[in-house]
Amino acid sequence: MNPGILILLLVTLVWGTTFPLLKSAAADLGGVEISAFRFIVAAVCMSPFLLSAPRRAWIDGALLGVLALASYVTQAYGLQFISSNRSAFLTSLNVLMVPLLGLAFGGRLAWTAVAAGAMACAGIGLMSWEGGGNLAGDAATIVCALAYALYVIVLSQRSARHEAKHLAATQIVVMAVLATAWMLLQPAESLATLVTRAVPHVTTLLYLGAVATAGMLFLQAVGQRRVAAEKAALIFAMEPVFAALFGWMWLGELLGWRGVAGGAIVIGALVLAELRPAGRKTENA
Repeated sequence: MNPGILILLLVTLVWGTTFPLLKSAAADLGGVEISAFRFIVAAVCMSPFLLSAPRRAWIDGALLGVLALASYVTQAYGLQFISSNRSAFLTSLNVLMVPLLGLAFGGRLAWTAVAAGAMACAGIGLMSWEGGGNLAGDAATIVCALAYALYVIVLSQRSARHEAKHLAATQIVVMAVLATAWMLLQPAESLATLVTRAVPHVTTLLYLGAVATAGMLFLQAVGQRRVAAEKAALIFAMEPVFAALFGWMWLGELLGWRGVAGGAIVIGALVLAELRPAGRKTENA
């Protein structure tokens, strides 16, 4: 098996562990605050690589950082109006957006990429669909999916140009600066209690920043050198599957027949993607 696929599966597995932790931290901290803290921790971890990062890495890292943060911001905004399950489904539309947007970047559209993407979306929909639409929430979350689809495409394009440590470090710093600025725009009363509210979750924030952000963005930059963008998007569709599994293991959340069936469909989509003939592989632009 392509080692890049194994790396991205590990990344997705670790991301899946963050959902129960985020749920715990969200009892005292807002989404903006959690994002800012995790990116600050990640930036500190990656700081040794910043001085040696070339100008080109800063340019590409800034673009990737803006796209990634845009996906976080729009998803957080959307979650004010729709359920987390509905958000997970709408965000999963990036799996279909990646191969379609790839055409604009010089890629070729294989039927298996579209079929596998549709299967993954259907599987996640089966796991999470609850209805309860809201125009503002749905629109923001679709923008989130679009931003992340562009992120996956651009990363597949440009990861081979740089050392993974430089590309991860530069984008993380950009995300930390922008997220911190966003956090500081909160009302003064929220900022006054920020440290007190964050202290009980120090371990969680350190894990989110050092492992789930710094470590995984580094590994993602490594893995996507070897994996086409549309296949990477399919692998990332496993995130809600892993999240449901860890929620069941750690929080005792129910994992009924819909969760099991939906997860099986997503895994089937990954298998379908692997059936694509080598000659039809979409090229990274």
